[in-house]
Amino acid sequence: MHESGEMYLETILLLKKRNNSVRSIDVAKELGFSKPSVSRGVGILKNDGYITIDSKGFIELTELGLNKANSVYEKHLYLTDFLMATANVSKEVAEEDACRIEHIISDEVFAGIKQYVEETKIVDNEKNKKSKNKIQVTPKLNFAISTYYKGTS
Repeated sequence: MHESGEMYLETILLLKKRNNSVRSIDVAKELGFSKPSVSRGVGILKNDGYITIDSKGFIELTELGLNKANSVYEKHLYLTDFLMATANVSKEVAEEDACRIEHIISDEVFAGIKQYVEETKIVDNEKNKKSKNKIQVTPKLNFAISTYYKGTS
């Protein structure tokens, strides 16, 4: 699937969550694309079995479309967290870059990033908020901290 198809599916998913219903015009407005471009893209997604469109023009994701949209959105969320934690950038910058990366990243690299994000916890206490520095607590450091505190009781 091309990047544009993934972008449409992700947008349909998010609009559906936000508004409970989605039509092509909603996708066009959200993405800033022309109606004819979105109409063509939506037609391709329909022909490929990713969406259905009812007689009133409302779009529904099929099981195939929902799985693909959730996969793309999962990448977006993990990449955003990863970029914020490792590149020390704002959420806005991280989301913008994640939106580009999510369409080209290999499954192998994404799996590594997902594992890193899940295993790495960010401690964000008041002192760190003021200094804008964050302490990364990895599983090894977490084990060391818990071992230390067990030994002091």
